[in-house]
Amino acid sequence: MNLTYTTISKAGLIRTENEDSIGVFKIDNGLLTVICDGLGGNNAGEVASQLAVDTVHKHFKDSLRNNYLERIKSSVIEANKTIYEKAISHSDLKGMSTTIEVLFIKDDKAYWGHIGDSRIYIFADDKLTQITKDHSFVQRLVDEGVLSEEEAEVHPNRNIITRALGDSIPVEADLNTIELLPQKKVFFFVCTDGVNGVIDNNELEEIFRLNDINDISHKISNIVEERGAPDNFSFVLIKNLV
Repeated sequence: MNLTYTTISKAGLIRTENEDSIGVFKIDNGLLTVICDGLGGNNAGEVASQLAVDTVHKHFKDSLRNNYLERIKSSVIEANKTIYEKAISHSDLKGMSTTIEVLFIKDDKAYWGHIGDSRIYIFADDKLTQITKDHSFVQRLVDEGVLSEEEAEVHPNRNIITRALGDSIPVEADLNTIELLPQKKVFFFVCTDGVNGVIDNNELEEIFRLNDINDISHKISNIVEERGAPDNFSFVLIKNLV
């Protein structure tokens, strides 16, 4: 696939440090995207998120596996081990962890891995679909039928996550593959919760109908900031050129 992309990563209007990290890399004639939202006191969140991006990039690039989903899985496991071991050997980094989204697009297929409450979306046929499910306290309540999706979006504990990279060994990532129809226009959108925490999925779907990658990117960034940008916010927007 012939792909173009744009990225934005900002501290927001309240936080002084940006603990999100982004990496987009061309590998094996495909496009690898890694986006992480770091957790932990002081600068530990920033360390965890950047470690995750760097480790996944190197491990994925150097891997000889032909199965790209297995490459993502092993890369995430390696990143988890790296973060966990650094956290326990450095007292100032104790407790650091991060969300992680990994997306690799090549030859009309998209492979993804997910831990935490950052998200991956796909926009096709004029419809936006969230393809990851948050590892969060409120999502668990939704799954149990205690909360509706609408109630979850405004729940005071919606930022409590139940799974993160670097928390423990072993770690389990959600993994899957999407078959893409050749010559069909699609967007992929990978973001931290600083975006979807202030813009709901219905609003995002309307924004994606702008169709132009730069217009969409600017619109999302502007809306987040107009609504106070209470958290770091980062995203990667990918479009195939047909």
